[in-house]
Amino acid sequence: MTARPADAHPTDAQWLERTIELATSNVRSGGGPFGALIVRDGELIAEGQNRVTANLDPTAHAEVVAIRAACQAVGDFSLAGATLYTSCEPCPLCLSAVLWARVDRVVYAADRHDAAEGGFDDREFYELFASDRSTWHLPVESVRPENASAPFDAWLAHEHRTDY
Repeated sequence: MTARPADAHPTDAQWLERTIELATSNVRSGGGPFGALIVRDGELIAEGQNRVTANLDPTAHAEVVAIRAACQAVGDFSLAGATLYTSCEPCPLCLSAVLWARVDRVVYAADRHDAAEGGFDDREFYELFASDRSTWHLPVESVRPENASAPFDAWLAHEHRTDY
């Protein structure tokens, strides 16, 4: 992702201002300093604030919370045509959620360096994913029984599946 001028789209700055308000109010409530919005066709679909400590859920980042709420609001797992606005550059977890949700565009305010200065250093994760898995401090191992692909065989054979 590359930085864009604040006036790249007429409403980007306004939407980002709301994410910053969400993030700041979340801090006042004891949460993390992150806020996010999902917008489609100029309409706000959902908002999210970081709920990691409040929900005891390490995946409850503001972007993920907003994506979950938006999918419920529109009744679909696809957010094609939507923009995610977020108070800070998304971490790898959030970028993955954005890709799975098929969001069309991401616009953020603070970047990963601002987050690192605030005590949220995602650079470690970016660096980890860029390195060979054999060097990771976390073992990620494949143990492949004979029927390892059975769930995928069942999926492909299911004629009423919903592809995603």
